[in-house]
Amino acid sequence: MHQLPSPTHALRGLRALLNGFSQVFLQAHPGFGLLLVVAIAASAPGLLGGALLGGLSGMLTAQRRGYPMADIDIGLYGYNGILLGLLLSLKLTWSPLLPLLIMLGGGLSSLMLEPWMRRMRERQWLPAFTLPFVVLSGLLLCLAPALGLQPQSGAVSAASTLGWLDAVTAVSLGLAQVAFLSEPWAGALLLVGLLLADRRAACWALLGASAGTGLALLLDAPQEHCLAGLYGFNGVLAAIALSQVHRQHWVPLLGALLALLLQYGFHRLGLATLTLPFILACWLIQTSAQRWQLALKARAPGRQSR
Repeated sequence: MHQLPSPTHALRGLRALLNGFSQVFLQAHPGFGLLLVVAIAASAPGLLGGALLGGLSGMLTAQRRGYPMADIDIGLYGYNGILLGLLLSLKLTWSPLLPLLIMLGGGLSSLMLEPWMRRMRERQWLPAFTLPFVVLSGLLLCLAPALGLQPQSGAVSAASTLGWLDAVTAVSLGLAQVAFLSEPWAGALLLVGLLLADRRAACWALLGASAGTGLALLLDAPQEHCLAGLYGFNGVLAAIALSQVHRQHWVPLLGALLALLLQYGFHRLGLATLTLPFILACWLIQTSAQRWQLALKARAPGRQSR
């Protein structure tokens, strides 16, 4: 007979899953993860099942493969699966095959992430961030028609006159769109969760969403997309990620603006990007910082010899 998991193991698994939800915003805080689950359940209940299934699939795959429990516990093997579950549930209509596709994506995301993280620690590779989500979402959405899965119909609301309330709403939606949510109050709830997890990250998330949305409007990006928060979420993620490793205030702001420019450029080319601009912006800034440090070290002996 199979032994049932103990309450301690069940609570540890629940905590790891909630941490996976909070890792969508680069945090490891189960309270914030629970608030994100509540926001999804209340504003887009049709996405919650996919998010839970994707997160559990990624986490259980990591456990079965014997990946470090410390990484599993803080949600590192959950967030890519959660994002895949959210996206596939948003883009595809219900079918008995949809849960299988989400489970496949969640499991594959962990299999992709582990060797990358190992090389990051051993060979100083750049962080993967949401790269497994970006790669697998493209592959699975291309596979969906062959499996008979039909796309959901969706439309962005028409543009309205831009006022201060619209600007505040756009910033809030920039936060909500990180998790594919389209209710301003959901963004406000996620800001509360960020304040609970890390007040500094919350401040940078607000600045990232504001900078991204504002620059998009200056670049004459479609106003309806700006007001829907679609030009804010990459700035949110870039600002949070860079604020965790750089104390200079201009670096996270530069990352948010660079992420927006990359997103705008990709969209002008007709390319769907998801969180790729956030990843590329962080990689460019971190690579530049590493090269600068190496250049300073190379010049140091010459200064000392004088």
